Amino acid sequence: MLQDPTGRGIGYLRLSLTKACSMRCTYCRPEKLEHPKGEPVLTPAEIERLARYLVERYGVYKVRLTGGDPTSRRELVEIIERIARIEGVHDVSMTTNGLTLPKHARDYADAGLNRVNVSLDSLDAARFARMTGVDGLERVLAGLDAARDAGLSPVKLNTVVLRGENDAELPDLVRFSAERDLPIRFIELMPMGPLSSQWSERYVTESEMRAQIAPAVRTWAPLPQGPDAARRFDVVLDDGTVARIGFITPMSCNFCADCNRLRVAADGAVYPCLMDRPRGTLLDAVRPAFDAEAVDRVLASAYAQKQPEHPHDGFVVMTHIGG
Repeated sequence: MLQDPTGRGIGYLRLSLTKACSMRCTYCRPEKLEHPKGEPVLTPAEIERLARYLVERYGVYKVRLTGGDPTSRRELVEIIERIARIEGVHDVSMTTNGLTLPKHARDYADAGLNRVNVSLDSLDAARFARMTGVDGLERVLAGLDAARDAGLSPVKLNTVVLRGENDAELPDLVRFSAERDLPIRFIELMPMGPLSSQWSERYVTESEMRAQIAPAVRTWAPLPQGPDAARRFDVVLDDGTVARIGFITPMSCNFCADCNRLRVAADGAVYPCLMDRPRGTLLDAVRPAFDAEAVDRVLASAYAQKQPEHPHDGFVVMTHIGG
């Protein structure tokens, strides 16, 4: 078994397929992020071979496709098909900005995708455009319907909360999630990426989020933690509707002790921790031919350097590795 110095193993592969994304969210993607042509990325066949080995050798049982935005990768449907057919993978999920879902949610589901998380930082069209760089709110909302119609379940909403931007909108987002019966997760801003220098001014803690939502809530019922990073609650709202809310709290109450994630970037870089530096690359271990011993060496070296808790400040741009 692969273990870090504290005894944590891996079970969850988070695989970034591309740095590209059709949005330019203020907290994620710098204004002048370049994607040089010819930059090496793992091919669909290399991804399948690596994922299969991680399942068979290390017990990985679920895979999440991230980015950038994974829908920017033209071979996405093929990649989903290849991963979904690996015996032992019980869950294939994806995090996306939602813009392609109106047209392609059915294609993703037919390929073997089980569920999807969609970024939704605002229900106000102007604020949405300001935060994402795209006038795309209506397309994302249509994508949520398309995802559910295609049988993807659950369809979860991800909201990164920024002070002075969308923090006052949390009750409206909760009501929206209740009306659509879509779980929503509010995510604390991390000190990495374009807003790292403004983090202390823009960061909103879980307790502040709950205080913002509280006037709209009659009752909070905590749910078991489970394997999800979110601290989850079933809530009854003041109008009697029910919502499922999660808080992802990497800064105010981290979940490092239970981390079982292995992150692999599109170029094969290995990240034992989201906020740490890459700790080696698998590219040479899978190309031109798959070398199992080389994969083992890279992973063993990477996990030997995994710290008990994440650093306070991140080292990479989120669009390079996904969440």
